Amino acid sequence: MNFTPTNLAQITQDVGKALKELLAVASLKKQQILVVGCSTSEVAGQKIGTASNLDIAKAILAGIYPLILENGLYLAVQCCEHLNRALVIEAEAIEKYNLEQVTVYPVEKAGGSLAYQTMQTLQNPVVVEKIQGHAGMDIGDTFIGMHLKPVVVPVRSSLLTIGQAHLTMARTRPKLIGGERACYHA
Repeated sequence: MNFTPTNLAQITQDVGKALKELLAVASLKKQQILVVGCSTSEVAGQKIGTASNLDIAKAILAGIYPLILENGLYLAVQCCEHLNRALVIEAEAIEKYNLEQVTVYPVEKAGGSLAYQTMQTLQNPVVVEKIQGHAGMDIGDTFIGMHLKPVVVPVRSSLLTIGQAHLTMARTRPKLIGGERACYHA
């Protein structure tokens, strides 16, 4: 399916709107990590992994990246299953979060269009195998939960889809520990 500039502009607008809603609820601090998983195939209305689309990836990143920069966050984009769902992130996050870099370069058909486009966009991109992000956006049911800190809390958006892809978002919170006598507020 070919996307017109109007379709792509709508995707950019919708992704930006959804991310603003997530950021309003998640209350992320500077240098915290937002994990994004995306199937551009699903956005195009195709089966995940069958119709990777760089134009859609560019439109999605255009909706996300300016907000990442504006809020001083780290963007971690999940690769597809062919790269074991590794993530593209800025190199400076490795030291801050004690991450282990792996050697691979995501491409459109092995890693996915959004991961490839993120490699082209970040200032100093690297790939890491795993991460514990503070919030997440999943476009197309790519299952980013393995890359979020416990405890994951769903965030409902006014948008249910990006293009034709199902949208899910989440924030995280610290674990509540203790028993019946525990207090959670001072």
